[in-house]
Amino acid sequence: MNTLRFITAGNVDDGKSTLIGRLLYDSDSIHTDQLGVLQKQTKQEGVDFDLSLITDGLRAEREQGITIDVAYKYFSTKKRKFIIADAPGHEQYTRNMITGASNSDLIVILVDARKGITEQTKRHASIGSLMGIKKAIIAVNKIDLLNYSETIFNQIKADFEAIKSELNYNEISYIPVSALVGDNIVTSSENTPWYQGKALLETLEDIVIETTLNLESRFQVQWVIRPKDEVNHDYRGYAGLVLSGSYKVGDEITILPARMTTKIVKIENNLNATDVAKAGDNVVLHFENNIDISRGDTIVLSNQLPTESNQISTWISWLDNAQLQLGKTYLLQHRFKNVRVKIQSINQKWNINEWQFTATEEIKLNDIAQITLKTNQPLFFDAFDKNAKSGNAILIDETTFNTVGALMFLEN
Repeated sequence: MNTLRFITAGNVDDGKSTLIGRLLYDSDSIHTDQLGVLQKQTKQEGVDFDLSLITDGLRAEREQGITIDVAYKYFSTKKRKFIIADAPGHEQYTRNMITGASNSDLIVILVDARKGITEQTKRHASIGSLMGIKKAIIAVNKIDLLNYSETIFNQIKADFEAIKSELNYNEISYIPVSALVGDNIVTSSENTPWYQGKALLETLEDIVIETTLNLESRFQVQWVIRPKDEVNHDYRGYAGLVLSGSYKVGDEITILPARMTTKIVKIENNLNATDVAKAGDNVVLHFENNIDISRGDTIVLSNQLPTESNQISTWISWLDNAQLQLGKTYLLQHRFKNVRVKIQSINQKWNINEWQFTATEEIKLNDIAQITLKTNQPLFFDAFDKNAKSGNAILIDETTFNTVGALMFLEN
């Protein structure tokens, strides 16, 4: 059973938390003891059963009436497992949304039927697209408040279709829903006979997500295993996660940055020998020759070399309260490989709300910009839009050790 990771986004009060609550409640994915606690909390607050409490677990969030962090929920049906990231809608929490979107396969964008496509809608759609998400569901919520108007639903659909050329989604579904009432959430609603598509849950169950199996093979060494005991005196293995593609016994591989070539002679998965390791597998690789390999080294098929450069163009989402400083040395962490970098230039800043690029010398918290940075040694990577698994990194302040930026590499 495969897992679908998706993020929800929308304006404040568009009903994201209620939508997720309804999805979990109507699909019988809430434990009985949890349901009892929620019913007790609802009774204390003197309102009808509030589905939004299922995701808005923090007292501070409920007092403000908004979601202020990324809340993750897990549930499953007979067809699929799901991980939901509920991200805040406020512009000042862009970094939270990027955190949630970075590991998502799909984005569900809520649109209030009464308000239509707003600047926030465009912003959320843009961030999802920037983070490499290819599938989107536009859930036109609160359609019940407009007497289930087909005309309004079609207008919102047309408005989003008019802007989708600016985005990189390859599949978009439109669904009229009422999170509060439950229309078209788990089952199709009789209130929208004009809508012939699937309900939200069925759409989530059936949507096909491209896997990383078809991408070029990427593996980065996390641990070098050398027990050096009497039983395993000659044991030498290299452990890590297969980021994309696959490896098999007999493959000719290249170790980077040394650029030495050898062959895979053994693959271990969960202490058992196997002939093939595929994307998502945690494995130990063994090679024909004893080569000096360190944590952070990259193992690729010899005919699938990545980009090598010490000058990199990249998107950056700035995550720190302190501004980005040109010329300052930062630490770039590319999974298990660390290199020092300096920001050479800020090429342009993305004004997401207005969909414009502007020149700037100042990058602050929640800003998104294109920058050029220079590393103190060559880095091996892929463009984010070609292979997101090896096309991203984080930027760390060496003095505070804060994670200050999320990077998405561009084609060099």
